Amino acid sequence: MSEATDRLKMRNPWHLLATGFGSGLSPIVPGTMGSLAAIPFWLLMARMPIWSCWVIIVAGFFIGCLICQRTSDDMKVHDHGSIVWDEFIGMWITLMAIPTVSWEWILTGFFIFRIFDMWKPWPIRWFDRRVSGGFGIMIDDVIAAIFAYVMVWLLAFYNLMPFSAN
Repeated sequence: MSEATDRLKMRNPWHLLATGFGSGLSPIVPGTMGSLAAIPFWLLMARMPIWSCWVIIVAGFFIGCLICQRTSDDMKVHDHGSIVWDEFIGMWITLMAIPTVSWEWILTGFFIFRIFDMWKPWPIRWFDRRVSGGFGIMIDDVIAAIFAYVMVWLLAFYNLMPFSAN
């Protein structure tokens, strides 16, 4: 463990949420692990009316700005890799575009979001580098999720399933 992660207290609800219930503490690809950990929560949300999912996502974004800032301050590192609440919100936004709840569409959304989140094309990279604080931690993933949402929506609209059992 690093000095920064030694400052985490998993009994602290801010730290627990910011690390995606501990998924961000994975020694390998913590952002990807956070994105994976977001899926079961989204599956619970997918049973709800669409408007309530969007309310949860918007509230999760604003709460995320706070919890990511506080956790970052406690760790004394801006946007430490173990902070993955932004991946949770990004995955939830992306998965709102899938036409049906199936493993193929969830996998498609997951891969497309991870590509945009890691690659960070403009303007994602601009926000990642220039916006600080909890809002800065959250906003680049939200923009990556919007890009991924559009891509998934287009794939669904044109009936182009990348992963298919056929």
